[in-house]
Amino acid sequence: MIKTIIFDLDGTLLNTLEDLKESTNFALCRFGYQKRTLDEVRCFVGNGVRKLIERAVPENCKNVDECLEVFKKNYSENMYNHTQPYNGILEMLEELHKENLKIGVVSNKFDSAVKDLCKKYFGNLVDAAIGQCDDVPKKPAPDGVFKAMKFLGSDKSSTLYAGDSDVDVQTAHNADLKCIGVTWGFRTRDYLNGADFIVDSPEEILKIVRSL
Repeated sequence: MIKTIIFDLDGTLLNTLEDLKESTNFALCRFGYQKRTLDEVRCFVGNGVRKLIERAVPENCKNVDECLEVFKKNYSENMYNHTQPYNGILEMLEELHKENLKIGVVSNKFDSAVKDLCKKYFGNLVDAAIGQCDDVPKKPAPDGVFKAMKFLGSDKSSTLYAGDSDVDVQTAHNADLKCIGVTWGFRTRDYLNGADFIVDSPEEILKIVRSL
């Protein structure tokens, strides 16, 4: 029986892409660099904000750290401008909550943003929200997932992991958890090879949880 489900955040629960693009371009313009398109930023995300900026700046850029700090400050102030839960996400979380499942979020986004976004959009529907911080290696390392499971008092046999990318599939494998790949996020279905389940709607996640 499944008692816990741990979700990725960006591209899985929340569509954050437009705000990520705008803050990326704000930082790039600050240093005189060319702006990036939405599709370019879509390809850059998934491995944490530092990697996003490293991919966005010109090759051999010498001020990645400064650009990253400008991005983080701007994003912290503007991350609610366009971001919204995907259709059906709130209803799915509410159903999981009613059925007494524990719900965690583990993201490569910086920790303060993860906690703030989860609080604003999901309130008490999310029991643990963990983002990138110095003592937690980024996904696909399983450390963040293990930290969430420990906080929630969960074990591997009763926990599922859900995400929208190859990084998430690798994370689930590294944590020895069954993986649900979602197709509505930042990556195509091709990136979900190796997932135990692939779903096209949040309602399908409920069906999987109830069947295991």
